[in-house]
Parts: sequence; structure tokens; C-alpha cells
Amino acid sequence: MLPADWQVKVNHGKPDISVCSGQNDSCLHLKSVKASFSLEREVDVDPHQMPFLTWHWKVAQLPEGGDFRRPATDDQAAQVLVAFDDRRIVSYVWDTNAPKGAEQRTTFIPLIHVFSIACESGPAGANRWIAESRNVAADYERAYGKPAPHIKGLRLQINSQHTGTVAESYFGEVAFRSTLQE
Repeated sequence: MLPADWQVKVNHGKPDISVCSGQNDSCLHLKSVKASFSLEREVDVDPHQMPFLTWHWKVAQLPEGGDFRRPATDDQAAQVLVAFDDRRIVSYVWDTNAPKGAEQRTTFIPLIHVFSIACESGPAGANRWIAESRNVAADYERAYGKPAPHIKGLRLQINSQHTGTVAESYFGEVAFRSTLQE
């Protein structure tokens, strides 16, 4: 049974989502076979009061040839997207080929502004849980040159339809926090 308030959104193909046991708690398992889908939920977060987003993820299989920097290969085994009131998005990805720390604005989606950051890259950390923490307010301001508006949505995504391959990942707790010490 999926967590309350989360909805499955299918862009392409058939979603394969299950609840599993993870590092410290329950987790979500996503597997994409030439597919693109996500779990998303509405949130109401003031990024100035709760600027930090923390999560745990694990990748079991990266989409071969995936690279978010080109539309034809824009596939990731794991992606966390934060949607703001102004239709702008900050996306955190575990990419197959783009180097860790790579950043890029996505311009090939009409009417939507996406700024992607590669938090992890390649298979070096595969098959083990990795904790991430990002200052979403600071990432938004760096990406768009203005203070972050209210956060209205959160999405966990996987896709491998562009490369026609398979991707597999796990997500643990995803939470907004006021400090990193919580």
C-alpha cells in the first residue's frame, strides 16, 4: 500500500512500484522498464522556515546511457523534484553519466522551468543507501536569481523510456527540515 497522499503519475509505459523495508524504516521500490513514472504529493512548505530537504535513496540499476544534459538520454534511476508556486522546479538526480555536481536548466519542456542538479553519478554508490541533504531555498535562488516562493509539490521519479533500458531505485524518508540537526 502506497503512503497516504501520494499519487502515481505515469508519463510512459507501466509503473512498477512497491513498498519495502529499508535502512531504518519502510521504503519505496521503483523499477522502470522503458517507462517514466513518479509518485507525487502536494505540500505546503515555506522554504524560508524549512529550507532543507533530506532523503535517503539507493540505486540498484542505472539506465544505460542516461544523461540528463541531453533530451534524447534524459533518464535517471532516481530523481527528487521540488515544485514551487511559480511553476519552477528544482530537480535532484542520480545520473548515469553526468558528473556529480553538474547543473543545468532544462529548456525542452514547454512552460515549465526545471533546474537539475546531479547529487550522485554513476554506479560507485549503487546498492547502498545514501543520505542526501540540500538547502532547497539556496538552490532555487542560485538557479533562478530570486528568493524561493512557497513549495507546493514533491515528486519521486524514475525513467528509462528515452534510452529504452531498465532502471531501479529505492527511496527512504523524504522530509523538509528547518535545520540539518533535526
